[in-house]
Amino acid sequence: MGVRVAIHQPHYLPWLGYLAKWAAADVFVFLDTVQYEKNGWQNRNRIKTAAGPRWLTVPVHARLGTPIAEVTVDGAQPWRERHRQAIAQAYAEAPHLDRYRAELDALYAKAWPRLAPLAAATAEWLARAAGIATPTRLASSLAVAAGDPTERLVALCQAVGADTYLAGRDGAHYMDVARFATAGIAVLYQDYAHPAYAQLHGEFAPNCSGLDLLLTHGDDALAILLGGDHWSPDPPATS
Repeated sequence: MGVRVAIHQPHYLPWLGYLAKWAAADVFVFLDTVQYEKNGWQNRNRIKTAAGPRWLTVPVHARLGTPIAEVTVDGAQPWRERHRQAIAQAYAEAPHLDRYRAELDALYAKAWPRLAPLAAATAEWLARAAGIATPTRLASSLAVAAGDPTERLVALCQAVGADTYLAGRDGAHYMDVARFATAGIAVLYQDYAHPAYAQLHGEFAPNCSGLDLLLTHGDDALAILLGGDHWSPDPPATS
């Protein structure tokens, strides 16, 4: 039986495609050894509010080139209470908010000195709440020193005993697929079609945090998010 691995930077309250990739894997590796990306998804995501999608951003201290594992959170700002209140207000009428409120409160009650553990914890909580049981590893715990992006991915696959790498739809643009073949590792590409589902607050807004789906659909969230997931040995056509 083969082992499929997904490798992704830790994202704060990630979106549906991220969770679908996680669900398709046998092991999910948080890639916390690469550089922090300003204005990316590592420290922020969107929720659906009565005024439309709203960003929830974790304030951080990060210089150019800082590895994600070394990025610190700006604890002087009351971001935890702001995010908790924003979620409670936006989803006050959501059918499943009460079910998850205590767990969300516990996440935001904890001090988070560094970004990577925070992002990973929110992602893991969201995945588990949705019913995804795939175990996780931190890249920083696997003693992989390769600097080249493709070599790093191949080495991480080997470190967890994977024979199949689950890549994003744009993976073919930044990695040397031949090196995977040389290492005996197959590559599958995700082509995620975002599902539409009943949301609060009017017209459907795609690409929100998976929290939006979870709080509005509860136990049905996993089936809904997996409905848009497709995998192929060939890279998806670019539009």
